[in-house]
Amino acid sequence: MESVKSQTYEVHIGELAQAALNQHIAKKNYSKIFVLVDTNTKKHCLPAFKKMFSAPIDSIFEIEPGEENKHIHTCLQVWEFLSNFDGDRKSLLINLGGGVLTDLGGFVASTFKRGIDFINIPTTLLSMVDASIGGKNGVDLGALKNQIGVINQPQMVLVFPEFLKTLEPRQVTSGYAEMLKHGLIRDAAYWVDLKEKNNFSEASNIQRSIAIKNDVVLIDPTEKGLRKILNFGHTLGHAIESYCLENPNKKTLLHGEAIAIGMILEGYISHELKGLPKLSLEEIKETFLKYFEKVDFSKDDIDAILKLLKYDKKNSHGDINFVLLQSIGDAVTDIKVAEELFQKAFDYYGE
Repeated sequence: MESVKSQTYEVHIGELAQAALNQHIAKKNYSKIFVLVDTNTKKHCLPAFKKMFSAPIDSIFEIEPGEENKHIHTCLQVWEFLSNFDGDRKSLLINLGGGVLTDLGGFVASTFKRGIDFINIPTTLLSMVDASIGGKNGVDLGALKNQIGVINQPQMVLVFPEFLKTLEPRQVTSGYAEMLKHGLIRDAAYWVDLKEKNNFSEASNIQRSIAIKNDVVLIDPTEKGLRKILNFGHTLGHAIESYCLENPNKKTLLHGEAIAIGMILEGYISHELKGLPKLSLEEIKETFLKYFEKVDFSKDDIDAILKLLKYDKKNSHGDINFVLLQSIGDAVTDIKVAEELFQKAFDYYGE
């Protein structure tokens, strides 16, 4: 399995990952090596990681899992841990976990002592194909997604597909959404392969998704243009995720589950504004509803979700900007959408 090369780091998969990690550690003279885990990865992934890792670990810090813990208070705990255990600018932080942990760990490392090296080892399908790639690091502000953060690249990303065996099926399915998104925005053939073969978690498909995202990030690392296409489904999807996270009457949705809904909604808007063919729209809806259970939204739910759109980090000058599809594999950015289309999109989703 070939590694995927970015501008300043590489994504290594499988056996290559173990060799790359130990070579990197042997070459660098780190003063301290810290590992950040959550309760789940400490139990299910850390023992296997220790067997792969040839260097001594100075200290391991555990945080609570879940999006509800991706906030500045957790960062404070990790910063204090690094400081208390004599972390300095020549220290290394290894983030062993899913997207919440790699987002937060990358942000902590990027800001501690004005920046220390970090390595991401994603343990969920979602983080393997999306969250740990591209250098976006950050935390939520209350229930509002990714409001605080930086773009800063890791030393490397190491993908061990065997970690997927430690996950419950719902967590694996959540990752499917981002993989399908990669096909929708950039590679129509990949979309067809994924939805027809239903073999999402194969190493070759993980590598293909990583390569698609990496190609986009290489062209536009700071999200001035093309990189915005990676946000397809995320404008409404993030608002839905935030609403369900803070509303005790709604089931909390995993990121991929919320984004799947967002892609159906934004697919409808794409059909209305950008001429996405009706057959393609139906194909998108059918595919996502095959893997993700439909969620019921009342009018009050929808009104509250739409109020959250104003906090989307892609907005500028008071405008809500969307990524839409002209066809499967062809996305366009910075599209303003009239509010009346939002309700119609939810109506279409609920049909």
